[in-house]
Amino acid sequence: MTKWTLDNSPNQSGRMAIGPGANTGIGFETAAALVAKNATVVMACRNRQKAEDAIKRIRERTPEAKLEFIELDLASLASIERFAEAFRADHDSLDLLINNAGVMIPPFGTTEDGFELQFGCNHLGHFALTGRLLTLLEVTEGSRVVTVSSMAHRQGKMDFDNLNAERGYSAMPAYAQSKLANLLFTFELQKRLEAKGSQVLATASHPGWTGTDLQRHSGFIRFLNFFFAQTP
Repeated sequence: MTKWTLDNSPNQSGRMAIGPGANTGIGFETAAALVAKNATVVMACRNRQKAEDAIKRIRERTPEAKLEFIELDLASLASIERFAEAFRADHDSLDLLINNAGVMIPPFGTTEDGFELQFGCNHLGHFALTGRLLTLLEVTEGSRVVTVSSMAHRQGKMDFDNLNAERGYSAMPAYAQSKLANLLFTFELQKRLEAKGSQVLATASHPGWTGTDLQRHSGFIRFLNFFFAQTP
């Protein structure tokens, strides 16, 4: 099989992309790749300073990179609403929504709205963001939603009676459940889009075992990264 490289990606001129979590890891490299092919990318990140640092690093590679920043915290439904309103105020179309941001096996915590952190950020946050931007996607020819899942979904099981882990929290099963939820969301979204005759494409991706800041909560996984992980 021929190795795929960025050179195989077509020109993205005129296309608008939103990249949650674009300041680090896979999200950063995705944003860098898109702007290198002439797309405009909105860096949707919680931390302005980290986003501005990422923009600086991308422009060191691609000086003419078209990048914007709008604050987004997927652990807050109010932040998601503000982000969507801010984006709509300046843009009337959206070609590519990359649901990439997330957390992995942190200590137990909840979102601003009281959801278990991994389920709340990895699934519910992206669910809400997609919903608030769907009408823009629908008026944009060739648009798509790409949700980054993981092979960890194979260990996932939807525990609908305990989604918020009120009856016990185990970090890895909760992460696997959130990644399974990503896929179930993608399949159902695509089914509903097709049923209404929409041209929007809903897809999911598994990026492979990649050594990123996502694994900061596990020293064991960071150790294994040296042997098994690819770089972002």
